[in-house]
Amino acid sequence: MKTQSIYYGRVNVDGINIFYREVGDKAKQQIILLNGVPNASGAFQELMNDLKDDYYLIAPDFPGFGNSDIPDKKDYEYTFQNISATIEKFMEKMELKQPNVYALGYGGPVTFRIATRRPGTFNNYILQNSNAYEEGLGPAMHDAAPFLENRTTETTKLVKPLLTLDGIKLFFLNGAKDPGKINPDHYTNALHYLNRPGQEEIQLDLLYNYASNIAEYPNWQKWLKETQPRLLLVWGKNDVFFPVAAAGAIKRDVPSAEMHVYDTSHLALEEHHADIAENIKSFLR
Repeated sequence: MKTQSIYYGRVNVDGINIFYREVGDKAKQQIILLNGVPNASGAFQELMNDLKDDYYLIAPDFPGFGNSDIPDKKDYEYTFQNISATIEKFMEKMELKQPNVYALGYGGPVTFRIATRRPGTFNNYILQNSNAYEEGLGPAMHDAAPFLENRTTETTKLVKPLLTLDGIKLFFLNGAKDPGKINPDHYTNALHYLNRPGQEEIQLDLLYNYASNIAEYPNWQKWLKETQPRLLLVWGKNDVFFPVAAAGAIKRDVPSAEMHVYDTSHLALEEHHADIAENIKSFLR
């Protein structure tokens, strides 16, 4: 596709219509961008515009997220394993050939699962505020620990506020250096998507399933140490979910990793998409 305007499409994967954003020339280096809560592929809109002249970029919404279909829980179990399998099939449908991957938040576990299951799927790795180490779990994740360990009515009360406007603002504003640079439309839109019928249970199911990622951390650490992937780390250091300690742990095990730390929140692209675009261009050059 040779156009410099972002295209919005859908492709059917096992009966689920997966929405995606796409821009650039497919003959150029490919980057697949993966994100979950709270703003799905919408997190990458500005970054895609920054990079569209130099790369082919594609950002899907996971099943149940953004503009993708929301399959009933009876038909689709919302786990990181299932989402990673759906994204792997999405990549095949879109004929992506060893793309680079940009993984943010929930995109990290999806990426690690694909990479360890199917070596060679990705070329270079760009990780932003995602995690593979217990020492990289921030205060918000520690607050959620009782729910991850035992899902009861009482522990659910601890995490349900994350799905309110104040909870969503944690991702965008908590730790941001200049809140005036954060577009309020972004967290208002995120609230709209997360308030749709059935979303609360889907998001709680997936958050509860995050415990399966923590169980996989030792395997992902082993993979990082053994494969020494070519890796760019771009981090909002004030993230309450996966703070800069998460990036430091990865850098310790992959010393060649390039690391850039920004004085901002979990969603570092909100304040620093242009800077991160330059980091990516330099890294992939």
